[in-house]
Amino acid sequence: MEMTLQLVIDCADPRRLAGFWAEALRYVPEPPPAGHPTWRAYWADLGVPEEELPAGAGEAPESIVDPAGRGPRVWFQQVPEPKVTKNRVHLDLKVGGGRGIPLTVRTQRVTAEVERLTGAGATVLRIMDEPGMEHYAVVLQDPEGNEFCVV
Repeated sequence: MEMTLQLVIDCADPRRLAGFWAEALRYVPEPPPAGHPTWRAYWADLGVPEEELPAGAGEAPESIVDPAGRGPRVWFQQVPEPKVTKNRVHLDLKVGGGRGIPLTVRTQRVTAEVERLTGAGATVLRIMDEPGMEHYAVVLQDPEGNEFCVV
């Protein structure tokens, strides 16, 4: 049996987070299925009642995909409740190159990526650079407060 992976992120504003994470992951908005001008039109063709679609749902992409086809599809699902606690699962964006790369180079790479992501709307929570650990990472939050790391 074939299996694929889809990552679903609950959020208040799917279009905003889809835009942020497309930038962060270097993904692209997922186009609607062939023959449908929008996702909303696709859902209507499937019979999803209009009252089940939030205002604006499907008018702009709410899912993103890896243009190279290697990574999972990410769907941003609108939910009514706000985020209230720390994530139980988070993403690590691994840009440093691993322990085979000198710490100074890894630090430069991570720092450059953090600058790019804060420019896209992320917020730095803390820097992880304990003396003697030979490790450098930064914990950030996306625009809705979901934590992730750049390593």
